[in-house]
Amino acid sequence: MDRKTFLRHSSRALEHIDETLGDLELEALDVNLAGDVLTLTFGDGSQFVINAHSAAEQVWMAANRNAWHFDLVPEDPGPSDEAKWIAAKTDDELMTTVARVVGDKLSRKIEL
Repeated sequence: MDRKTFLRHSSRALEHIDETLGDLELEALDVNLAGDVLTLTFGDGSQFVINAHSAAEQVWMAANRNAWHFDLVPEDPGPSDEAKWIAAKTDDELMTTVARVVGDKLSRKIEL
């Protein structure tokens, strides 16, 4: 994959998470996207960090003493340009994993 493709997809993923969680307007969650780093700060002061790691061409996430390294996996090599981010070690998908860990932390269902 070339750098431009990685940056396009990783930016799209981080922006989607930022917009979706930010639109929830929850007092117990502050969402801050700065460049390629998305920080989720909770009411108890804990943080989850999701970032685009250009050198590895992965999206990394750290949450609750766990870490994931998500690789871009095209769903369809055709013109749709759709893709998913999958953690090779766990087979977890980025959006599903973020929704689950944030939802668990907030004790509510989150959909991304």
